[in-house]
Amino acid sequence: MSYPIQLPKTEPVLTITHPTPISWVIELHYGTDNRLAERVLREGLTPALDIVERDWRESTAKARKAGDKQAGHGSLVIVGKRDQEKFFSNGFPYEDIVKKSWYIHTFFNPIIARLLTYPIPTVCAMNGHTFAAGFLIAMACDYRVMSAGRAWASMNEIHFGAPMPRAFAALFRAKSPSPAVTRKIFLEGHRFVPQEMLALGLVDEVVEGGTEKVLEAALALGAKWAPNAKTNVWGLQKREIYLETLKAVHEKPHQMMPAEEADLFVDSLRARL
Repeated sequence: MSYPIQLPKTEPVLTITHPTPISWVIELHYGTDNRLAERVLREGLTPALDIVERDWRESTAKARKAGDKQAGHGSLVIVGKRDQEKFFSNGFPYEDIVKKSWYIHTFFNPIIARLLTYPIPTVCAMNGHTFAAGFLIAMACDYRVMSAGRAWASMNEIHFGAPMPRAFAALFRAKSPSPAVTRKIFLEGHRFVPQEMLALGLVDEVVEGGTEKVLEAALALGAKWAPNAKTNVWGLQKREIYLETLKAVHEKPHQMMPAEEADLFVDSLRARL
């Protein structure tokens, strides 16, 4: 397979690279703040996760035939646009979330489920602000490395009246250290700074020096745990750990808000922007 790979081919929203024999990187670069629009999910992340897994499996088979001691080792890093220091992701586009809320269940929840069961270690390189759906992507990864710079993480839907899908709450219940932290995330819409995230165990490392240093640390963390993928049970173990979360992710969604309320919600957002 030839890297880099850009998806989709026309007006790409992400790029896949393969910097070492056991590491893959997905770089998100849609717009100025990496909003997780339908196109990003459907034409970008969904096929990108397929490509990386397929390449890992094919590489593993070849390496085992060749007697390579690193056969089966692998890790994936997801990072925001590398030529900036401001955003990992700013979440869903506001209008999409209320006008096309079905795409959460159709395109976004399957990505969360995929990350929660991915067969190799996943690391989110949070190289800037990580809001809403971006925060969910980060928490669905196995590990997180965060910039020590001006970077916040928040689920701020409480502040503008967006109801929370059950799957999102289930993910944070599984990943948060306590009900008090979950309350702070969902009911207070708290903006966590990097050192708070580290102290609470919501991230594994905080790194000085900008995007490239964050990515470097994320790759090193992925490489540390990459050997644990060789027995092919990494994803299977996670299925058991996150069993209840996965049930919520796959559950048929309730209607987020009536059509008239959705229109008013969009109008109120426009007034705020």
